[in-house]
Amino acid sequence: MGRLAILVRAEDGDPAHRDTHRPGRPWRVRIGTFAATAAMVSAGLVLGAGPASAAPAPIKLTSASCPQEIVQGQASGCVTELQNLLNAHGAGLVVDGQFGSATLYAVREYQAATAIAVDGRVGPATKSKLYATAGSAPAPVNLNSSSCPANIVQGAKGGCVTELQRLLIHHGYTVDVDGDFGAGTASAVRSFQSAHGLTADGQVGTNTKRALYDTDESPSTGLDLRSASCPANIVEGQSGGCVSTLQSLLNGKGQSLDVDGSFGPQTLAAVKAFQSANGLTADGQVGPNTKGALYSNIGGGGGNGAPAPVNLTSASCPNEIVQGQRSGCVTELQSLLNHHGADLAVDGDFGALTDSAVKNFQAEKGLSVDGHVGPNTKAALYGAVTPPSSPAPGGGYAKILDVAAAEVGTVEGSARANSYGASVGLSLSTSNYAWCATFVSWVAKQTGASSYRNSYVSGWVKQARAGNYHLSVTTSPQPGDIVAFDWDGGSDFTGGNEHIGIVRTVSGSSFTTVEGNTSDPNGGSDGVYVKSRATNSSYDVVFIRVR
Repeated sequence: MGRLAILVRAEDGDPAHRDTHRPGRPWRVRIGTFAATAAMVSAGLVLGAGPASAAPAPIKLTSASCPQEIVQGQASGCVTELQNLLNAHGAGLVVDGQFGSATLYAVREYQAATAIAVDGRVGPATKSKLYATAGSAPAPVNLNSSSCPANIVQGAKGGCVTELQRLLIHHGYTVDVDGDFGAGTASAVRSFQSAHGLTADGQVGTNTKRALYDTDESPSTGLDLRSASCPANIVEGQSGGCVSTLQSLLNGKGQSLDVDGSFGPQTLAAVKAFQSANGLTADGQVGPNTKGALYSNIGGGGGNGAPAPVNLTSASCPNEIVQGQRSGCVTELQSLLNHHGADLAVDGDFGALTDSAVKNFQAEKGLSVDGHVGPNTKAALYGAVTPPSSPAPGGGYAKILDVAAAEVGTVEGSARANSYGASVGLSLSTSNYAWCATFVSWVAKQTGASSYRNSYVSGWVKQARAGNYHLSVTTSPQPGDIVAFDWDGGSDFTGGNEHIGIVRTVSGSSFTTVEGNTSDPNGGSDGVYVKSRATNSSYDVVFIRVR
């Protein structure tokens, strides 16, 4: 099932520790050393959030009654309005008029997603963007909650339909997210049902809901520790997506844990070390205070504010922006680089990491790689994200591994990664769907090894078992073979919890792979990386020979 667009996915670790994904917000945060962690936790959705009874009446942010900059610690109708606007974008905040840590976090998420300065301060640029992009759909409600009917049908309206529409978009269907179950949504539902072997009646019942929430990847790291989806106290012995998020957050604070979703002794020691370093009771229990400390300072700016962004092509910016400069031009540069897939703190300071990101961007766009942001680089930054051209090398099955291995290090959301979707007719950002099978399809197209293309793992397995498209199942894997994983076991590849990659090396029951849509072993953003796997693990594998 390769089209699920859960915004944040961590696929490996111990697949036995599996937790159901929830749909994420339509934003992706990329901020400094906290980029991967912020991205992971950004998918957590606080369900059922609504206005608190004591919230001050909302005041339009651009009115004279609101300060020029709304910042953490303030409480007013301006904050009520801000929270309402953020919720219109899926933030899931309790609207209480109090600018606390949750609101700060949501502001920073929104700023990162819209390529403006990530400083947590709601100034003129953020206010303008919030009103320009505000949505009107009801807040999403989990389809499996008691608030949604057993069968959601055409004509229904409300948050359950908003959720349905967002999930359909995650799976690659084009619908308006307006909370109104009209003909377009019904058509998408029927198409989704047909693609998943369900009765195509357009009614969203138990089986359709389950399929909508299924995902290729495991375990989930899209759970916000502060949400109702996680225990009030996370303790040793627990497992699942909440623990995976905890481990990622700890890594973002300087630890080096395996993100495996299992709260064992190493995680316990890391929690205690973090608590001690932050003046908390070092009891190893992750309660409200520890959660709050883990989520602090996610934006990287500490609330101090980056210089206001300045358009790079304006007369206020130098012809060439280079390392060592600090200004609003650099703030704008960093925001644009993040919009193109970088992982920078937006602080307006052109340091070594920004220089590296500029060079990576220039290389990806075929520009002179000098780290100097001149006219050509500026133009490319403001232009559409277009894939670099690279002729298909051909070479058939003999070139499968070479072509796949050459992509190692490609980060999802980048122009290069997004170009893989053309092989299956998708123009989505790889930040917005599970693209492991898309990557394999791209490799097949590049090499000409097989004419088969499919963004679903199950399709590859089905065709190999049938002996179609020069594909067959083999029990003697070799480098260059394709390998499909069924994390749930059973080798039926129908549970929606699958993955796929290219075999790199084989040694007994162990093997290594080149995989797309997989986590960075060094803790960075998901992308194309080499992984170690085994045939004697809790998951099932099928090796596919291409000849």
